Amino acid sequence: MTDPNAIQPSELDQLPDRDPEETAEWQASLDAVAAAAGPHRAAYLMRRTLERAEGAGVALPKLLETDYVNTIPTAAEPAVDGDEAMEQRITAWNRWNAAAMVTRGSKYGVGGHIATFASAAWLYETGFNHFFRGKEGDGSGDQLYIQGHASPGIYARAFLDGRISEEQLDNFRREAGGNGLPSYPHPRRLPWLWEFPTVSMGLGPISAIYQARFNRYLTNRGIKDVSDSHVWAFLGDGEMDEPESTTALTLAAREQLDNLTFVVNCNLQRLDGPVRANFKIVQELEAQFRGAGWNVIKTLWGSAWDELFRLDTTGALVRRLREVPDAQVQTYQTRDAAYIREDFFGKDPALVEMAKLLSDDRILECFHVSRGGHEPRKVYAAYRAALSHKGAPTVILAQTVKGHTLGEGFASKNANHQMKKLTVDEFKAMRDRLELPIPDSRFADGVVPYAHPGADSPEVRYLQERRAALGGPAPARRVHPVAPLSQPAEKAFTAFDKGSGSQNVATTMAFVRLVKDLVRDKETGRRWVPIVPDEARTFGMESLFPSLGIYSPMGQTYEPVDRDQLMYYKEAKNGQILNEGITEAGAMAEFIAASTSYATHGETMIPFYIYYSMFGWQRTGDQMWQLGDQLGRGFLVGATAGRTTLTGEGLQHADGHSPVIAATNPAALTYDPAFAYEIAVIVKEGLRRMFGEAKPGEDQDVFYYLTVYNEPLPQPAKPQAAGIDEGIVKGLYRFNTAESAGLSPAANAPRIQLLGSGTAIHWALKAQAMLAEEWGVAADVWSATSWTELRRDAMEADEALLRGEERVPYVRQALQGADGPVLAVSDYMRQVPDQIAQWVEQDYTSLGADGFGLSDTREAARRHFGVDAESVVVAALAQLARRGEVQATAVKEAREKYGL
Repeated sequence: MTDPNAIQPSELDQLPDRDPEETAEWQASLDAVAAAAGPHRAAYLMRRTLERAEGAGVALPKLLETDYVNTIPTAAEPAVDGDEAMEQRITAWNRWNAAAMVTRGSKYGVGGHIATFASAAWLYETGFNHFFRGKEGDGSGDQLYIQGHASPGIYARAFLDGRISEEQLDNFRREAGGNGLPSYPHPRRLPWLWEFPTVSMGLGPISAIYQARFNRYLTNRGIKDVSDSHVWAFLGDGEMDEPESTTALTLAAREQLDNLTFVVNCNLQRLDGPVRANFKIVQELEAQFRGAGWNVIKTLWGSAWDELFRLDTTGALVRRLREVPDAQVQTYQTRDAAYIREDFFGKDPALVEMAKLLSDDRILECFHVSRGGHEPRKVYAAYRAALSHKGAPTVILAQTVKGHTLGEGFASKNANHQMKKLTVDEFKAMRDRLELPIPDSRFADGVVPYAHPGADSPEVRYLQERRAALGGPAPARRVHPVAPLSQPAEKAFTAFDKGSGSQNVATTMAFVRLVKDLVRDKETGRRWVPIVPDEARTFGMESLFPSLGIYSPMGQTYEPVDRDQLMYYKEAKNGQILNEGITEAGAMAEFIAASTSYATHGETMIPFYIYYSMFGWQRTGDQMWQLGDQLGRGFLVGATAGRTTLTGEGLQHADGHSPVIAATNPAALTYDPAFAYEIAVIVKEGLRRMFGEAKPGEDQDVFYYLTVYNEPLPQPAKPQAAGIDEGIVKGLYRFNTAESAGLSPAANAPRIQLLGSGTAIHWALKAQAMLAEEWGVAADVWSATSWTELRRDAMEADEALLRGEERVPYVRQALQGADGPVLAVSDYMRQVPDQIAQWVEQDYTSLGADGFGLSDTREAARRHFGVDAESVVVAALAQLARRGEVQATAVKEAREKYGL
C-alpha cells in the first residue's frame, strides 16, 4: 500500500530551472538511450559526462553528494498531523525546564549541558508527538537511542508528563540521596526510563545498528515478530568522528535495515569548536552514508530561506552555500546583517543583486535562526520520508544552531558546551522569546523557577493523548513479566563428571561441547545466541554450522565450496549463529542487543560471545561497561586465554590481564575454570542466576566472564567431596591433598597449600608430585575458579563488619585449618591472585606472568615468566625455608637442579 505522505521523486527538486524545455530534452535523451541500449549504457554515458564536466571545471557536486539544500523542498512537505501551535507551547515548556534544571544544579558544581537539547528540541519533540511508538501498545514499541547530552530535555518532558517530580529535577546529577536523576541515559540508575546508555560517544550508533539487526534476527528465527519496531538513534555531528559511529554502516545497508533511522544533529559544533572548521560536515557525512548504501535526507534550511531560493535564478546562492566552510556559517550566526551582506553576498554579483531585495531582518532570520532542524514541519517531513523508504536504512542530517533560543550569549559560541547556566535576566529574555506565562514574582531570591502549565492543562492533555495514541510514554524501559527459563536437563552438565580418561581436551572444546548439548534442549535450546567474530573454526565451533546455521537475512544464495563435507558452511535466514566477521566491536554490540532482549522485547535470550581473550576487555572494554549499564545478561567467553597458553602467537595475543580489567566491572562475574566439570557447574549456575529462579536479594542483572584455554590437557573426574559445586561457584575448593593424590608424604612432612586457576592448576599438580617425590614436601592443591568472586565476598564481609555484623569471608572459611603457607599461581599477572591476599590468614605469596608476552613454546614461555612447575617448586621451597621448615640450601639446590 502506498503511503499518501511519501515523497514522490518528481517533487525532490528545489533547484531553479531556467530552461525546463532543455532539461526535458536531456532527460528524454537519457530515457531513449536506456530504452534502446539498456540501463548499463545509460549509466556509462552519465559517468563519462560527469567526468567530462569535472575535467572542464564545471562546478558539480561529487557523485556521493547533493547540493547544500534540503532534500525535501517546502512544496513537497506533507501536512503535520497535529496541532502545531500546541506543540510549540509544549516545546517551550520543555526548553525552559531543561535550562532551569541545569542552571539550578550549577550551584552544587555538578555540571550539566544546556546547549545540546536547545539545538535538538524539535528533533525529539516531533518524534514524541508523532512517531515514537511506546511499549504499552502491540509489539515492543520503538527503541530510542537518545543523545546523552540532551538528557535534560528528556527529563523536562517527563516532568511535564507527570512522570518526574520537581524534587527529582532539583536532584539532577545528585543521586546519592535516592531521589535524583542520573546525568545521562543510564538504565542501571533509572531503569524505568532509560533503555540504552549512550553518552560514551560512538557506542550509540553501533549499538543502534546491531539492535535493528537483532530485531530482524528475532523475527526471522520465529522467536518474536518485531517487524513493527523502529530503531531511532540521535547523534551529534561531532560524535560521528568516533570510529564506532561509522564502523557498521555497510552492515546496515547490506542487510537492508530499513527499520533503522539515524538522526544526526548537525549544529556544526563539537565540544571545543567547529566539527569541520574549514570544510562541511554535512557534505562529508552525506558522502560517507551514501557511499555505504544509506538513504540520506538533508534537512538544512528553514522556511525563511524559501524566498532566497526563489530569487536564485542563476544558481549563485547554491554555489555559495556549497563553498562556505562550516566555521564561517557559524560566524554568520553571530554577526550583523552588514557583515553578512559583505562576506556572504558580496562574493558574487548575482548575490549582491539578490541581497538588495532582502531586508536586514530577513537576512538575520535566515542566517541566525532559520534551520531545518528548528522547524517541526520540516522535521516531520524528514521522519515521514524515512519511514516510507524501504530497502535501506535512512540518515537524516538536520542542521541546527547549538544553543538555539538560549540567547545571543549561547548561540553558536565555541564555549557553549561548557556553559552551565543562564542569568536571571537571560532567563527573563528567554521567557519572553518563548512566550511563557511566568511572572517576575516567581524569580524569588534570584532562583530560576520550574514552570508547569498544570496537570489538567491543554498542553499536558494533548501530550498525553498523543503518547496514548502512539502506545504509551517514551522513552521507557519495561521488563515484561516472563516466566523464568526452565533448567536444561542435568545430563548436559554431568557429562564431564567422569573426566576425559586418556583423551586430552582443551577447556575451549569442553565449553563448545557443553553448548552443543544445551542448544538441543527442547525448552531453552532455541534461545541460545552463539556469537563469534570470525574465529569459529579456531574454537572448534564448525560442528555447529550445519545443525544451527549461520544467520543471514538473505539465506544462502550460493553453493558453499565445502557442501560435500559434513561440517559445511551453512547460512540460513533462520540461522542461529551470529558470525560477525572480523569485528569485536560489532560482536559486542550484537551481544548487548541479545543480552537485553528480556527487557527490550520481553523475550529472554541466552547469548554467549566467544573470542580471543586478548581482544575482549582490552579492545572493547567500553562496550562491556555499556553491557553492565544496560543490565545485560549472558556469557562472555575469553578463549585462547592466558599469557603463556596460546603458543607461538606472541605479545599481541598473550592475555595476562583481562581478569584484572574484568574485576573492575561490578556486573561481571569473572571465572577462570581449570577443568571441564567446573565449566559445566559455572554455566549451570549462570543459567539459574540470570535466567531462572533468583534467590532472595540476588541481583540477576549480571553477566559471566569465563576464560577458557586451547591447550589439550587431561580432564580429571569431578571429586566426590561434599560442597564441590558451592566451592566452584564461590571461587575456591580443595581439588586434592597430597594423600588423596597417592603421594604418601611422611607424617611430619612440611606442608604447603598450592592455589591454581585455569590452566595453571596443571603446573601446580606437577609441582605437587615433584615436591613430594624430590623434596619430601606435602602439598595440597586448590582450584581457584574465581579470584574476583572471592575478593568481592570478602569485601562484603568487611562492609558487614562496619555495620556491626560478624561474617567470615568464604576464602578464610575454605582455608581454615589448612596447614602451612599458601602459594597462588595463575597464567595472569600476579595482581589477579593477589586480590585475595589480605583475607588469607596463612603466609601468602604468588606467582604470575607479569610483563609483556612473547612468542615461543608454552614450556619456554612459562619458564621465562617463572610460572612452570619447576618455578612453583622453587617458590614453595623458598616459602617453607623462610618459615624454617626446610633447609635454606634446598632452595639453591632446586634452582640449580632445574636450571632456573
